[in-house]
Amino acid sequence: MSRIDREARMRELIAWDDRYRLGGLTVAGMDEVGRGPLAGNVVVACVMLPPDSAILWVDDSKKLSESRRERVYEEIVSQAVYVGIGQCTPAEIDEMNILEATRQAMRQAAAQVPADVFLVDAVTNLRLRGREEAIIRGDATSYAIAAASIVAKVTRDRQLVALDREYPAYGFARNKGYGTAEHIRALKEIGPCPAHRRSFIGHFVENGRG
Repeated sequence: MSRIDREARMRELIAWDDRYRLGGLTVAGMDEVGRGPLAGNVVVACVMLPPDSAILWVDDSKKLSESRRERVYEEIVSQAVYVGIGQCTPAEIDEMNILEATRQAMRQAAAQVPADVFLVDAVTNLRLRGREEAIIRGDATSYAIAAASIVAKVTRDRQLVALDREYPAYGFARNKGYGTAEHIRALKEIGPCPAHRRSFIGHFVENGRG
């Protein structure tokens, strides 16, 4: 994508958010990472950027390379009015199910963010202290949600790299907890570790030690 196209894409995302700023309302974006993996926390970021923010490469985190995400993450954090992080552990996910764990992590992330409007990627019924707008494919639609998707993704990926050092057999640094062939093979051979979501992996470890 050329710089001209990249700038046009950024303006498109910003324009979506600007419609919520009518009357001087402040806007935050919120997104989660980690609903689908077999291991690790579900992580949520709630990001409030100043209204004049224009970071060129803010977009859906899945569209960016790992190195690009890391650089844009630093720009977002340096510019942000506020960044809130919420997360639920594998044990909490097993206890309450992934949707409710995601909602709980979102409430944690948004608890101290001083926004009037929360733009959320798809999830509803959060009971936040502000107006909630659930947006389907929000990370590809809203500048604030896209920024939150990058912060959440980088935060969780760093956690999985750390878990890989503690439990190297599963390849967490490479697969980020997703059910790759390497990961499933390790589950079958040695069973789960404490970072695994037991409710997600039962059929993978029938013959393992878990």
